[in-house]
Amino acid sequence: MAMRMLDAGGVPIFTDGRRRADAHNPSGYFEADEVKTLATGTDTAWLKRARGKAIKIVSPLLTHLPESYDYQVVFMRRDLDEVIASQNALLDARREPRATNDAPMRAHYEQHLRQIDRFLERRSCFSVLNVAYADVLAHPREQSARMAAFLGGGLDVTRMVAVADPALYRQRRAARD
Repeated sequence: MAMRMLDAGGVPIFTDGRRRADAHNPSGYFEADEVKTLATGTDTAWLKRARGKAIKIVSPLLTHLPESYDYQVVFMRRDLDEVIASQNALLDARREPRATNDAPMRAHYEQHLRQIDRFLERRSCFSVLNVAYADVLAHPREQSARMAAFLGGGLDVTRMVAVADPALYRQRRAARD
């Protein structure tokens, strides 16, 4: 959702356009296969082509970004129980086995997020805006304005707000319904 919002707001997006919309992500994906090379350290030349564009990078790969660039990270945070529920729904749809107990996965995610937070805080090449997924859907104008201000202004906040689609919030916690 964050990438769609940035795109709607006028931020150029770095994507390969290969992965099409599907039932799990009906609005499409904004991914680039080049991002996967971060884990191997084999090719970061593509980062030069991506300057000034939004790039979707999953949190484990942030630690592989070279410090030779400055990065503005809009870190979309989602309730971990919702993340696990979403992953379980995907596994169920694929008829793949899933864990019988979600607690170890939740603990793993919590530890990972603490490590990523420490990493980002210690590197001067990163500036970070944490954005809660639930807050974007509850207060899309406020959160869109925060993102736009963080990125230097000049974005079309009204178009960003229109992208925040509550219908896509399928794995919300029962307490928030």
